[in-house]
Amino acid sequence: MLVLGVDPGASATGYGIVARSDDGVLRAVDYGSVRTTPRDPFPVRLQQIFSRLTELIRCYQPECAAIESLIFAKNVQSAFKLGQARGVALLAAAQGGLSIAEYTPLQVKSAVTGYGAAGKGQVQQMVGSLLGLKEPLRSTDAADALAVAICHHHSARLLHLSRGRGR
Repeated sequence: MLVLGVDPGASATGYGIVARSDDGVLRAVDYGSVRTTPRDPFPVRLQQIFSRLTELIRCYQPECAAIESLIFAKNVQSAFKLGQARGVALLAAAQGGLSIAEYTPLQVKSAVTGYGAAGKGQVQQMVGSLLGLKEPLRSTDAADALAVAICHHHSARLLHLSRGRGR
């Protein structure tokens, strides 16, 4: 299964594409972040995020998208901008025909580190370890997006296993 993970943000939207092989090993296919310039009008910045995510969906054809949900923001303006960036990510995934799952930061951190209050550094380190990356992740946005994709892989696997036992 190929999953596109997205960590939405107005200044930087992280993305990570994670595949699971038949033997259950996870690997990073591609990752990075869409960085926007605060000087640009906000609609232009949203269009840049949408275009890049659409390009990734077209190129890799993932089966689903896992998008981090909004829990809180420092102020109302930040919350609105973050919500709009999430909306753009949801739209790109929906237009790409992907199934969509949403996870809270607590769910993502718990799935990746086993601790819902883990710090950014712990998440980066565990993502690198779980995916067998040779180089440390430099972008926290990309690390968070990869973590969201890993969270979905774990959740989908658990759902599959629980359905298999019930039969």
